[in-house]
Amino acid sequence: MYNKISSNINNSINSSIKTFLPLDKFQNLLIKSLKCKNSEFDDNPEITAYIQVQDLTNRDNNEVFVFNGWTFSSSPAINPFDHPVYDIWLTKCY
Repeated sequence: MYNKISSNINNSINSSIKTFLPLDKFQNLLIKSLKCKNSEFDDNPEITAYIQVQDLTNRDNNEVFVFNGWTFSSSPAINPFDHPVYDIWLTKCY
């Protein structure tokens, strides 16, 4: 089990994709990975991570997460990260 993620972040407004390494902050998002696991037995491994995402533009309550839960690389729709601008896609745990 790991606690750092690597992911791609898609900006849906201008269609740009950025690779996100384990930084705490990307643009106006604060992203924290609590647990991450790569499957060991697949040719196309599944990456599963528990992440918390906070939108720093929300000045009303800085304790509220816009996402707090497990996400899956092969099926992000199971527990989707719902943000009007960004999508997060897991690529690796380490």
